[in-house]
Amino acid sequence: MSLLRGLLRTMRPKQWLKNGFVFIPLLFDRKLTEPNYFAATLAGFGLMCLASSTIYLINDLADIEADRAHPTKRYRPLPSGEISRFAAVAAIVVFLSIVMPLSYCLGVKFFLVIVGYIVSQIAYSFWLKHIVIIDVLVLSSAYLLRVLAGVELVNVDRFSPWLYVFTGTLALFVGFAKRRQELLHIDQSANSTRASLADYTITLLDEMIVIVTATTVLTYSLYTFSAEGLPENHAMMLTIPFVLYGIFRYLYLIHVRGEGGAPDEVILRDHPLQIAVALWGFSVFVVLYLIP
Repeated sequence: MSLLRGLLRTMRPKQWLKNGFVFIPLLFDRKLTEPNYFAATLAGFGLMCLASSTIYLINDLADIEADRAHPTKRYRPLPSGEISRFAAVAAIVVFLSIVMPLSYCLGVKFFLVIVGYIVSQIAYSFWLKHIVIIDVLVLSSAYLLRVLAGVELVNVDRFSPWLYVFTGTLALFVGFAKRRQELLHIDQSANSTRASLADYTITLLDEMIVIVTATTVLTYSLYTFSAEGLPENHAMMLTIPFVLYGIFRYLYLIHVRGEGGAPDEVILRDHPLQIAVALWGFSVFVVLYLIP
């Protein structure tokens, strides 16, 4: 039972929330109410969760020695010895043997997206996370690949390219905010746990956050009144305030409360941010599905 608990913790079920981006094409292409597409997207979500858990296992194996020197990561199952390297490798083999064939069953293009996600994240775990700026760009690409996976499952008709740009800039915003939080809270003696942190400064990260914040708001606003397939009365613009509040709330958590770590953890504990996301999703549904 201890082994199973440790394995489940290493799979990071709380971070599966990120894989919800797979549902974005289903929602915005107005196919949320079509059972076949919903079932395919739900299956894709499950496979993406298993694929991301595989990456977390690989990442923890790659960082096991560095994590033992980290003030909090040393309590993770692998560095603490709760689960063995052998058990982790066995789980990786089992997970991949499930993910790969089932992904292919959902479509060749979806399979290729899953392969691209796994390959890019393995490259991140062993190499790219040590390169300043590239580390955040690669993490952001994972969100884009999740959206692309959803696109391949839905056979979209009205999905706007603006949403790709919005997803990318939003992911960059969260990524740079997370690096800022790490830089503020990590002990100087633990800098070796992420080499790229030595190349960041608070000033640099704040400047990049300002740039991607403005770009995120601008791209979403342009989507609401210029994308094809939206209501002609531009009702989608009514959803902009929820996006603005969500971003401003996240900035408040970063600069006032000193938070801004993993986005899934922030959303799970901050009720105002949860309400903003829920109201944004509800308003998007009303505009796309209930307004003629």
